[in-house]
Amino acid sequence: MRRLSDVLKAEYGEKVYKLSLQSGCTCPNRDGTLGTGGCTFCSEGGSGDFAAPLAPLSDQIEDAKWRIRQKTDARKFIAYFQSYTNTYGDLERLEALYTEAIMRDEIVILSLGTRPDCLGPDVIAMLRRLNRIKPVWVELGLQTIHDRTAAAFHRGYPLAAFAEGYRALKEAGLTVIVHVIFSLPGETRPEMLDTVRYLAALDPPPDGVKLQMLHVLRGTQMGAQYEKTPFPLLTLEEYADLIAESLRILPEDTVVHRMTGDAPGRLLLAPEWTRSKKRVLNTINRKIIEP
Repeated sequence: MRRLSDVLKAEYGEKVYKLSLQSGCTCPNRDGTLGTGGCTFCSEGGSGDFAAPLAPLSDQIEDAKWRIRQKTDARKFIAYFQSYTNTYGDLERLEALYTEAIMRDEIVILSLGTRPDCLGPDVIAMLRRLNRIKPVWVELGLQTIHDRTAAAFHRGYPLAAFAEGYRALKEAGLTVIVHVIFSLPGETRPEMLDTVRYLAALDPPPDGVKLQMLHVLRGTQMGAQYEKTPFPLLTLEEYADLIAESLRILPEDTVVHRMTGDAPGRLLLAPEWTRSKKRVLNTINRKIIEP
């Protein structure tokens, strides 16, 4: 297994930290183009609850760096635009914003979270231009390959759209990281592993993956559903076993960016065991080394 921290340290000679930033974009699943509520598990923060407040980019970067430097003397950073859909909007404004970020000496990588149905030819051309300056990572929120599950949480695009967007990115020479969520309502363990096998079979396979447990958050559509009629969620042992099996399936060259995620404590409804990241990672590591 190739861990992101090890890959970055080998490439840049030291630990590289992420600056969680905001581009000011919205999402076609929120502004009425495809829907108005977003994915049912998504909070009002658009999956960017830990990002710096929306402000001029230089202020966001300095604020995010200040927070990291309270703990460590960091020097190199990834400009990570996570919230909402960061290739959706006025492309002239976005290219200027991302160019401003990527041209800073301390920024070594630009990472953009987006949807595969927001990657038209003009977007791909913009990403290629930025990628000539410094590496650009494009993070796609697939979550599952099963359209039935995706329709239930209102993802707003079919698997075919992911396949098309993924192909366009790889043909343009971009680094692609795919997000997967385990324990989505109604999915069985074999179905979750089907998603991992699908990614492993892509040609070329993803440059990276982010694997995480579903967080049911207060204030979301899914949270309201869970409070009314709780649905089953994986236990810690089940989740750790699933991660270990996923790592055996994924190609060795695919970098593991995440094996568990974080949720704001004030919003988390379930599962409670995700509050202790250290415990989760220790359990996963034990599963990985078990015969």
